[in-house]
Order: sequence, then structure tokens, then C-alpha cells
Amino acid sequence: MDLNDAVARWRAGGENRDAAQAVTALAPEVRLISPITDQFEFAGREQVRVLLEVALPAIDAIRYTDEIRQGPDVALFYEGSIDGLRLHEAQRLRLADDGLIAEITLFIRPLPALTKLMSRLGPELARRYGRPALARLLPLASGMLHGMAATGETRIMPKAAPR
Repeated sequence: MDLNDAVARWRAGGENRDAAQAVTALAPEVRLISPITDQFEFAGREQVRVLLEVALPAIDAIRYTDEIRQGPDVALFYEGSIDGLRLHEAQRLRLADDGLIAEITLFIRPLPALTKLMSRLGPELARRYGRPALARLLPLASGMLHGMAATGETRIMPKAAPR
């Protein structure tokens, strides 16, 4: 497979908010490393598909802006928004010998966008994985975290701006 093909399908899937299209770019044993936690990874096409089905509808107006390649490694950058908050994501993709994406590491900024994403994804992922009690608890925990991040971003950090 052409090394450009999988990356192009991955990008198109993101921009079209089409999880099924994005999954066609993935190796069967793909690993996705979350920007939220080091406690677990999403392993295999099925787990990544579930994550994409929840994440892609939550993020508006995904537009890839940059792509950098070095051998089988690709860095992608996009801009979007979540509930009106600007979001920037960097993705490190590692391609397998067959050209499919074998590993994805995600990085998201600013912090309020990440915490808002966490508050949107966590409950739905818990429901899909059969953990309804956790799905009810997660909005409380992630809501408090998002409140602190948003307050810091809008009220505290502006006071530390260079003069």
C-alpha cells in the first residue's frame, strides 16, 4: 500500500467526521495513546473505532493544517473546536511496513479544550463499555476539572501575560 494512502484516508475521515473512513487507515493491532491518561491505551481497530465514533461528532470543523514526515513517522496538526472552545491537536502516527497506521499518539491544547473533550467523551465511552454507574460519575469529576481549567484560562492566565 502507498504510504500516502493511509494518511490521506485518516485525514479525510477526521475532516469528514467519518469514523468508518478513518478506521480503514488502521492496522489491525493499532494502538492509540490518549492525551488524557497514561492508565490505558486503545488497542486494536475495534477499540479505536469506538473512540472515533464518540470523539469525531464532539469536535467541530476539523481542519488539518500541517503534515510532517520522516520515514514511517508522520506528524499531523489540526484545528477545530468543541462547544465553542478552540482546539488544536497534534497527532504522531507510526506507519507499519504495509503502510497502515500502527500507532497514534495524540496531544491536545489548550487545557480547557482537553478537559471539555474529556467531559464529553468519558461518559459516552463508559456507557458503550457497559459501565453505567461510571458514566453517571464522570460528568461530575470531569466537570470540576474543566471548571478549574476554564477559570484558569480566562481569569488567571491573562494576568500573567507578558507586558
